[in-house]
Amino acid sequence: MFKQLEKLAARYAELEHLLASHQQIDDRQAYNKLAKELSDLKPVVSLWREYQALDKQEKDLKEVFSQKLEHDFLQLAKEEAQELTAKKNQLEQDLKKILTGEDKDAGRDCIVEIRQGTGGDEAGLFAADLYRMYSKYAASKSWVIEPMGSSNNEAGGIKEVVFSVKGKDAFRCFKFESGVHRVQRVPSTEAQGRIHTSTATVAVLVEPEEVDLVIEPKDLRIDTYRSSGPGGQHMQKTDSAVRITHLPTNTVVACQDERSQIKNRAKAMRILRARILEVMMETEAKRLSSARKIQIGTGDRSEKIRTYNFPDRRVTDHRINFTSHQLEGILEGQMDELFAALLKAENDKKNQAGG
Repeated sequence: MFKQLEKLAARYAELEHLLASHQQIDDRQAYNKLAKELSDLKPVVSLWREYQALDKQEKDLKEVFSQKLEHDFLQLAKEEAQELTAKKNQLEQDLKKILTGEDKDAGRDCIVEIRQGTGGDEAGLFAADLYRMYSKYAASKSWVIEPMGSSNNEAGGIKEVVFSVKGKDAFRCFKFESGVHRVQRVPSTEAQGRIHTSTATVAVLVEPEEVDLVIEPKDLRIDTYRSSGPGGQHMQKTDSAVRITHLPTNTVVACQDERSQIKNRAKAMRILRARILEVMMETEAKRLSSARKIQIGTGDRSEKIRTYNFPDRRVTDHRINFTSHQLEGILEGQMDELFAALLKAENDKKNQAGG
């Protein structure tokens, strides 16, 4: 492990030198690629440097023990040595987690997209329930939910909603939510009391940072148009809605929630970057097939991952055979037990793959 850390630290120093070179700065694409690699290495190299500093302090203290010291001073030195050892052990565990493939994006913010699936208006109402569930869970963690776009159906449900989640380790939990969510219940519109099955799809994207990918202005087509919305005094009189198309991938994002074209454009660009990064990550994951085998499910949007059964007051996650009879609590955002089970299953698979 320590040899690997030495190599990573050497590469980090090399990247710092390259990025300081005027020749590399002139090539924007090369610069951004190197900057991304530097950013990915920074957490592990910072921990390694901290570990080395503690190791040096510990060795210096051992030299002190070989000298004749007063009892009180010796006792203080021993206490300091114990603290250093404990810190070193913790850092070593943290370094091992990183080197054994712990998700480097786990601590990132994320963008979540919920869409109604099969089931008509009932599917839209279920999509609204999921949005409420996630909002309440985020609030319990003091994470910030930022709406980025939405459209409703006639029954008061949601056709589609896009929002960002900002907070420590937001992606660590929300990453498990990608896929098809199924609900079994009696719709409010059902006069005969029959149970219907409806679905909603969830996609969770890492919120990209500037160094994650480069989007060239020449690869974008930006169209503006008048937002649709309430009439009267709120009627839009300017072309504030924005549609951005990334030509190389034919990825299209539209945003009209804000009255400002500038704000709509900024939100649309964030969603666009997240979707393009997701495609890049999926391509890389398929190339590294062994890494995909240790994930919980495939993360495919077409994969049915969870069922919410109202008659039995049951929630079942099909990927890990986890069942809870706390349906109401989970829909109120009490998801800690569910996420703990998913995280444990993920760690167990990683340990099996590593062994």
